[in-house]
Amino acid sequence: MFHGRIDEATARGLRTLRGRIEKAGIPSSCLDETIILATWNIREFGRKRRSKRAIHYIAEILGQFDLIAVTELRDNLTDLRRVMEILGPYWNVVFSDFNTDAGGNRERIAYLFDKRAVVFTGLASEADPPRKKDPATGEYLPALGWWRSPFMASFSAGNFDFIVLTAHIRWGSGTSARLAPLKLLADWVDDRSREKHVLDKDWVVVGDFNIPSTRSSLFRAVSRNGLTLPPALANVAHKDAASNLARNKRYDQILHMSEESFSLTGKAGVLDFYKGDWRSLFPADEFPALTKSKFTYEISDHLPLWVELDLRVTEEKLDQILED
Repeated sequence: MFHGRIDEATARGLRTLRGRIEKAGIPSSCLDETIILATWNIREFGRKRRSKRAIHYIAEILGQFDLIAVTELRDNLTDLRRVMEILGPYWNVVFSDFNTDAGGNRERIAYLFDKRAVVFTGLASEADPPRKKDPATGEYLPALGWWRSPFMASFSAGNFDFIVLTAHIRWGSGTSARLAPLKLLADWVDDRSREKHVLDKDWVVVGDFNIPSTRSSLFRAVSRNGLTLPPALANVAHKDAASNLARNKRYDQILHMSEESFSLTGKAGVLDFYKGDWRSLFPADEFPALTKSKFTYEISDHLPLWVELDLRVTEEKLDQILED
């Protein structure tokens, strides 16, 4: 992390933020043994230039993880570059293009990663919905699509090669509008993971699915083909895995569909940088007009959700190798 020369107020805010980060209990990753993967919706990141203070805070939060899937990155990448400068030369980013219509909202999806822990292995692509031939025109057209195309990329860490697919599902006029896109996402991942020449069969599916609860029909839709919550996120109280500032909605998810090589350490959670108080980070004497709503455009209205992946070869995998 390269915060450089900062003023006293920023240093004080970073100290407060680090206290909140410490309470999140995020373990330190260990090279070739574990990595911390996170998903974070950074509200309209790039739509309007953020304050210098906010850029330092966002970089500090991102720096707690090894690989972060970021949703709501906008077409203007200036603020992303500002954050990358603070993260330093060990960090890299892969991002999608943007769609200019109202449904696309000029949004991108990005993967930020620490090159010391994670290697990008070459696949970076939007997910295209299945197409059928129109007998009238001869054109191959999708019957249904996503407002914002999911974006996937392939990575390697230790002995683990995997694909991360990130989606930002439409909000729409109600939950019914999200059912079809979530079912499509579940079916697409299931079909693609079964393909003979798919790059890898270990999938982590993350992002902002706008699912209020894991007991909802929306969660049943996305998990219909075997996408699974890590136990450390499934077997906790609703509020402990909720990712909105009020800690009562589980909009963001980390799911996996995997082969035997996929392993979790049992550690996961939410990084609550807010704690019901934005004034400790943006004091009233410096930011007198900053309301809670405006605060969400400085940092975000979502909290990062994270999970620790175990990269070590399991005893079962060693036994399988020996038997083969």
